[in-house]
This record gives sequence, structure tokens and C-alpha cells, in this order.
Amino acid sequence: MKQFFSPSNTIWYHQGIALVRVIVGFFMAYHGWEIFNEKQMSDYAKWLSELHFPQPLIMAYLGKGAELISGILIMVGLFTRLAVIPMIATMLVIAFGMGKGKVHYEDQHPFMFVLIGALFFFIGPGRWSLDQALFGKNDIHSPK
Repeated sequence: MKQFFSPSNTIWYHQGIALVRVIVGFFMAYHGWEIFNEKQMSDYAKWLSELHFPQPLIMAYLGKGAELISGILIMVGLFTRLAVIPMIATMLVIAFGMGKGKVHYEDQHPFMFVLIGALFFFIGPGRWSLDQALFGKNDIHSPK
């Protein structure tokens, strides 16, 4: 039991990173999938127009496209450190541009995705990822 709580315990380290990465990527891709719903995109453009965003329809498609593409890449762990950058940018716009500084918006929590994105930017995708399989880069700071 003492080993389980040890800070150097590596049991579940990479599995835990993979689980969180897949779930976060799924939620991003799920929200980004709305890009294929013309009515929903029109509603987003109207809302962005009311918030005085320039080119609201283009901005809506850029945001949803960023969610979809970054979500898929994060889910499979491919180009993860690059993929979290548009996710972080989009969630910052939602939290501070659309949400007027609220770290949560209605039933959404965009700032949580900013923090999780920052975490993956710094720690990488973990061993169970396409980045690891394709490029074989081991993070020297992660437990073996």
C-alpha cells in the first residue's frame, strides 16, 4: 500500500495519461463535429455576430474546425503538442472572448480544457500514443 502512494510509483502512469488524453480528445472532436450541422453553424455565426466578432461565420467554422481536428489528433496521440495549441486558443476565446472571463460557461468548462491542453503540451502524449509509435520519442522525465 505504501508503494501505491509513493511519488515514484509508475503503475498506471502511461495508462492514465492515455485515458485522459483519449477522453479529452473525444470531447473536443464531439464538439467539433457540429461543423457538419449547417443549422448549428448558422446559430453560432449569429451568436458571434451579436458578440461583435469579425467575420462570424468564418470564425465559427475556424473554431469548430480547430475543435474537430485537434480533438482527433489528441485522441490518437498524433502531433499532440502541436494539436493542443489550437485547442487552447479556441478555449481561451470561448472563456474570455465569448464568456467574458468566466472560466466555465453554462454547462461547459472551456478553461478546464485550457489547463488540460497546457498539461499535454508540457508532458506530451505518453507512451501509449501514435507519437510514440511513429517517432519513438521517449520523454526523459516520465517514469519508465
